[in-house]
Amino acid sequence: MAIVEVEKAEDLALAQAHVWKHIFNFINSMALKCACDLGIPDVIANHGGRPVTLTDLATALSIPAVKTDCLRRLMRILGHNGFFVRQTNGEGGEETYLLTPSSKLLVKDNPLNLLDFIEKEVHPVFVSSWHYFSEWFKTTEQRVFKMAHGVSLWEYNSQHPEMNTMFNAGMASDARILMNVVVSKCPEVYQGLNSLVDVGGGTGTAARIVAEAFPNVKCSVYDLPHVVATLPKNDIIQGIGGSMFESIPSAHAVQLKWVLHDWSDEECVVILQNAKKAIPSREEGGKVIILDIVVVENADNLDLTETQFLLDVLVMDVGGKERTEHEWKKLFKEAGFTDYKIKPVLGVRSIIEVYP
Repeated sequence: MAIVEVEKAEDLALAQAHVWKHIFNFINSMALKCACDLGIPDVIANHGGRPVTLTDLATALSIPAVKTDCLRRLMRILGHNGFFVRQTNGEGGEETYLLTPSSKLLVKDNPLNLLDFIEKEVHPVFVSSWHYFSEWFKTTEQRVFKMAHGVSLWEYNSQHPEMNTMFNAGMASDARILMNVVVSKCPEVYQGLNSLVDVGGGTGTAARIVAEAFPNVKCSVYDLPHVVATLPKNDIIQGIGGSMFESIPSAHAVQLKWVLHDWSDEECVVILQNAKKAIPSREEGGKVIILDIVVVENADNLDLTETQFLLDVLVMDVGGKERTEHEWKKLFKEAGFTDYKIKPVLGVRSIIEVYP
């Protein structure tokens, strides 16, 4: 057996460590889910802003003494990943923990929590699709999910009410954060409108936030019939069932929040063409509001760039893609639009206003 040259040994060991890191990256997701399932962020949040000791955390969670050190090790990886502040009181002292901005989004009492979104994304039905990823590349099938489950995600949800509920709850949790940022940072996007139809708007969270912030805008949600059937009665928004591939109800503006990234270029052109038919001219204030990712390789923020790249691979599961500005521009042109404006103010996502 060949022996590696001494000067190459360190490089080999580092390369192995790099491969291992990405093999075991799934543990980061599972550790995060475990923390949420156990209620770790809630215990720390309910401690009056004071650091929580490992002992107190284990007691509050009813963790057996034999598992206390395992809890410490779980908190170590979560702290390393930026979810908790870990402190030690002197040499050999007991660890204590505080929340970070990220883990505050995991507290149940936080109305902007992401717990339902986490539950959706790491559910076995979704995760199991990725065992078919390499096989999928050798076929003409557009969707990894369909290869794994025999139907598209949307068909699966319509056939499994519990999955439909979980999916919509996850999307609603995202909408609460995103739309609160949008209406506070960019109110001009909705000012001057008299009506808005939120296409693919799920259970209406995004449209409801717009309607509450801008009472003069009549807001509707347009989604598949089995989705809008779950809208509350006597709501401030109207639910309309149908298919965006066939038509879109008329409105002053059409909103597409995290919708187009789920579909191929050809399908997006159809959706955009229908959106264009639904709105008045630019002179009359007509526009399409897209809340989605504009992929940018940003050397100044590698975390945001990596998240965009991960999401780009993620939406292969449903046959979609994340797009660069050049790719967006091509879609708008093919759909018959004349101009657009991008505001990169939403973390990994942007506001794109598209004009007929």
